[in-house]
Formats: sequence, C-alpha cells, structure tokens
Amino acid sequence: MNTRLLYLEDIQVLTCEAVVQEVTVENDTDRSMMILNQTGFYPQGGGQPYDQGKIIGVSGIYDVTEVRYFDGIVRHYGAMKEGNIKSGDRVTCHVDAERRKLHSRLHSAGHVIDMAVVQLAFVWKPGKGYHFPAGPYVEYEGSLEGIDKEALVRELEQICNDIITRGIAMYIVFADRAQMHQLCRFVPENLPLDKPSRVVMYGDFGVPCGGTHVAHLADIGHITIRKVKLEKGMIRVSYQVD
Repeated sequence: MNTRLLYLEDIQVLTCEAVVQEVTVENDTDRSMMILNQTGFYPQGGGQPYDQGKIIGVSGIYDVTEVRYFDGIVRHYGAMKEGNIKSGDRVTCHVDAERRKLHSRLHSAGHVIDMAVVQLAFVWKPGKGYHFPAGPYVEYEGSLEGIDKEALVRELEQICNDIITRGIAMYIVFADRAQMHQLCRFVPENLPLDKPSRVVMYGDFGVPCGGTHVAHLADIGHITIRKVKLEKGMIRVSYQVD
C-alpha cells in the first residue's frame, strides 16, 4: 500500500497520526527504517531537503534523521531513542518546525524568482532548482547576451522583494496535465506518475510542485540575489533568504 502524502494535501502540516506498517533494522548498525500508512514528513526531492523530527508512540520514541521516497512508499530512517515501536502501533509524527520553515522559505523564494523572471518578460525556460540552505539557486535555459548582469541582479532582487511585500496567499490545486497547462506558464515533461499532480498557486501564478511552501509570500522574509551567471549552458540565479 502506498504511503498517503499528507504534506501534499496540507503544505503546513507538522503533526499527524499514523499506523506503523513496517520497521526494519539495518545489519550491524543502530540505524533502522520505518514505514507508515501516512506521513507529514517531506522526503527529499525536487531540490528540497528532507524533513527531520520524531515519531512517538505509547511504547517508544523514534528519531527521524532522513526521509526518502521510493515507488510510492515513504521511508523514514533513523534510530529508536526510547522503547521499541513496532508494526501495527499507532503513533504521532512530529516534524521539526524550524527546519521545515527554513526549507519552505527557500523553496518558495525560488518560485518568487520565477515570478520576477516572468515580470521581466524573459523567455527563459525553468530548469533545476536547488533549495538547500548552503548555496540555493534556480536555473533556466535562455540567453544573457547583451544583458548587464550586475544591473540584472539588482533589478531581480528589487522585483522579488516587491512581490514578497504584497503578501500573496498560497493555495493548492490538484490538476491533470491539461489543466496544468492552463494554470502554469511551464509544465515539465517528467512529472512523477506515482504522486498526485499538484499545482501551487500564488495569486494567478501557478507552478507544478510537490514541495512545501510558505502560506503567504511575506513569510519568506527578504531575498538577496547573490549572482547571475552562465553555468554549463544554463543561467543560474543564486540567492539567499534573510
């Protein structure tokens, strides 16, 4: 049975109830893996790091240090801190709120840069995003020919923070590919087939995305554009949030 992905339904979810489906211990280590029927923990993917936190039951406490997604199943890796949680136990998941908040701010900031690129009328095609705290960036297919990069850095930063001050609220739309093309400027060809197709909307700006995000753009704080450069044929916009 596939894991129900509660973070797809509620981007702000930090706690949830679940039933343990499986617990396995790695050979000759203290590390183990736990599978639940549903989870609020975000597994690493889409350029966003995994959540961490705790899984608590009446018989024990499990520290979650890594979360991964394979073939419809979320695997929570970590170690038993107290007691011994076993298959069939009812538990409560507690996501580390500060870690989630930072990753959500970084992820949403990447999409605000997309919004600024559209506002500047650049015909850049979105590529990879890297929303880790150490050196986040977004990439685009396009050209920098004839563009003053230093002036572009200043203009992008100004537009991004103007967008943030508007405090636009986020909402979710589950949509098929045809609907996505109506809601989004760009729809990737390689959308995962084993997850619900979700669009994150900020006003009328839609992005196909399965990650976690801030509820309002003002929650991002301030975006600093660190650099715009051509990297291996892609335009890379490096940024940070403060």
